[in-house]
Amino acid sequence: MTSEGWGTPPVEPISQHYIVCGGNALAHRLVLELVEHYEVPVVVLVTDRTRDHAPRIEQITGVAAMVEYPNLTEEALRAVSIDTARGLALVEGSDQDNIHAALSAQGHNPDIRIVFRMFNQRLGENIERLLRNGAALSGSATAAPAFAAAALGRPNSVEVDGRYLHIAFDDAITSDRICVVADHIDRQDLGKIRLLPEQEGDSAQFVRLAREFGDDGPVRQGGLRRAPEPEPEAGPDSEGEPERGREPAVGPEVEPEVERAVEPDPGAEPEEPPGGIAALQALRMEPREPISWGRRLRWRVLDTMRFLTNARLRVVLLIALAAVLMAFAMLWYLNRDFGWTVYISLLDLAGAAQPDQQADIAAGTGTGGLWQRVAQVVITICGITFAPVATAIAVEVLGSGRRGLPRNPSAGTRDHVIVVGLGNVGTRVATQLHEMGVPVVCMERDPQARGISAVRALGIPVVLGDGPFEEQLRRARLKHSRAVIALSGDDATNLEAALEARHGNPDVRVVVRLFDDDFAGHFYRTLDNAASRSVSYLAAPAFAAALMGSEVRGTLSVFRHVLLIAELTVENGSGLIGLNRHDLEDPGGVRVIAARFARSNQLHWGFADRTRRLAPGDRIVVAATRSGLARLNTVRVEEV
Repeated sequence: MTSEGWGTPPVEPISQHYIVCGGNALAHRLVLELVEHYEVPVVVLVTDRTRDHAPRIEQITGVAAMVEYPNLTEEALRAVSIDTARGLALVEGSDQDNIHAALSAQGHNPDIRIVFRMFNQRLGENIERLLRNGAALSGSATAAPAFAAAALGRPNSVEVDGRYLHIAFDDAITSDRICVVADHIDRQDLGKIRLLPEQEGDSAQFVRLAREFGDDGPVRQGGLRRAPEPEPEAGPDSEGEPERGREPAVGPEVEPEVERAVEPDPGAEPEEPPGGIAALQALRMEPREPISWGRRLRWRVLDTMRFLTNARLRVVLLIALAAVLMAFAMLWYLNRDFGWTVYISLLDLAGAAQPDQQADIAAGTGTGGLWQRVAQVVITICGITFAPVATAIAVEVLGSGRRGLPRNPSAGTRDHVIVVGLGNVGTRVATQLHEMGVPVVCMERDPQARGISAVRALGIPVVLGDGPFEEQLRRARLKHSRAVIALSGDDATNLEAALEARHGNPDVRVVVRLFDDDFAGHFYRTLDNAASRSVSYLAAPAFAAALMGSEVRGTLSVFRHVLLIAELTVENGSGLIGLNRHDLEDPGGVRVIAARFARSNQLHWGFADRTRRLAPGDRIVVAATRSGLARLNTVRVEEV
């Protein structure tokens, strides 16, 4: 026990290791990424080894040590051997705590690579300039596009040099696809999905035939196999053996479509036919949600009804308004002067009109007869009704703004998305949907949640309270919503919100944040028109790649799986020097989708030259699985 904390420092001296500070879900996934895909020693620093994901992190094979300190102090950094570490990941705590820890770590080890989580991205960019070798990432910003796109029933996109990459499925795939990214898609069993299967393209069938029937036969063991030869009829002396000298049939009966790369496994059962496929495509502009100005205007008009406190008051005001309009029409009919009618009506509403005197009526100089006087009386009485209501509304609006209270959704809210939970991710998702022009209603049980003030500033309605989900969803206008996104930090709470939403509106689309993959599998098998995403699963590969010095441009979701879009720079001394496209893609898990060579700044999409070798200064954009990107990041010079 020390004066500042307690812990279990590594038993043996350790160096060239990576430190992960945090015990949350993101830390859990990040440790798995580093241990399983990058195969580097990891030391974990947690505040309490018995809470959150810390017990499961400690059981991961490959974790060199777990150190426990209540605060991220100088002593805690020394306990995890910060002086000899290669990288530090700060994925828990507030922005202020992570900034302080990053600066302290750089003071101990100026060459260490530091990756820290920041909710305030603008502040993170400024802090990066203070660090020699640092990167600020936001897990919520990385994952939010996938949740927002899933709620709208469309794929999310990643911007690369003016083009927007997205995943298209089955019938949505067009002829200008870049590459196939997944096959064997079975929505009932997501474990069958194969990410980045064998290279497919216009020349794929010719390559198969050339490899199969070339002079030297198959390229390598376990590669493409010949189609089975037709069995000859057994002769009287053959005992079922094929005739000698018979050549394999190479003709129309051999269909290249049925040939595929398989691992030699004599005892394996026949493979089931593949399911759907997914392909990577590029758009010239990011798809926008098609929302007409008429619908937006209708939402605005109906949204103003929230100020008219209750249904009875709305009825009274509507009747008064109808009476004023009828009286106005009568005045216009009697006088045939629109300007004068507007003038006298406004004076009557304000109670400033001068009534006719008996002398005026006797002299015939009155305002126009009995019906005109009746109309003016009606307008004046209605004006008396409007004045106090308008004053009450103004006071309520100003008072609620000063108190910082969020507003409830109006009775006219339609076709909106309900966001449950205003943590970091929920706030990002609600903001992104609002910027796209989609109406949003938020739900939050904690009145002190940090996201409430952010969405209130955007005018997004929020339903506050700790009541049953059924009642809260009713207040959020579930019956008229298009989707519900459950984004709290607890899987059970998110699942409860999704099931209650589906019970209250069987047609609503539900998107749930789930950490556990098995839990998500049951979710997909049970509900239709539903999607599940994991924030840590989407963000952890980007943090791991950044810790290794790569730039991940974004992540694309293939159901519960993730595809990374990364841009790699070939630097002097890099193991990528001298490699060509075949060397990069052949081991699997990587597709080179664009290249930018040192001699020019132009990005070449679908670069077809598979023999050109990389030189210092070249940049390549790849679509990769987690293991594929890890392989590129750990390539050594001697492997070339």
